[in-house]
Amino acid sequence: QVQLVESGGGLVQAGGSLRLSCAASGHTFSSYLMGWFRQAPGKEREFVTAINWSGGSTSYADSVKGRFTLSRDNAKNTVYLRMNSLKPEDTAVYYCAGRRERAPIIRVQSYDYEYWGQGTQVTVSS
Repeated sequence: QVQLVESGGGLVQAGGSLRLSCAASGHTFSSYLMGWFRQAPGKEREFVTAINWSGGSTSYADSVKGRFTLSRDNAKNTVYLRMNSLKPEDTAVYYCAGRRERAPIIRVQSYDYEYWGQGTQVTVSS
C-alpha cells in the first residue's frame, strides 16, 4: 500500500508560479508511474501530467504544455510539479496519483491509477 501526500498548493496571481510536491510512503516508489490530475468545480477530473518510473518519459496535457514541468526524485520518494505562467483556468484541486508499473509508458486515464492523494487546492486570481 502506498500513501500519497500532496503539498504546495495555494493562492497565486495570474502569471505567477507554484511548485506542488507529492510525497509517497513505502519502499517501492521507484517502481511507480506517477501522475497529476486536477478537478475544477463542476468539471470532471482531467489529466495534467505524468512521469514514468525512471523519470525518462513524461507527458503533458496540451493546456499545460510549456508551462508545467514534472520531475521526480526516487531517493526522496517525491514528485514535483513546477507550474509557471499560471492562468485563472488552472484553478482546481490537484491530485497526485500512482500506479505500480515499471515500464516506459505513460497513462492518462484516471482509472488506470491505483493510489491517490487527498488533493491540494490551487487558486489563480486574475
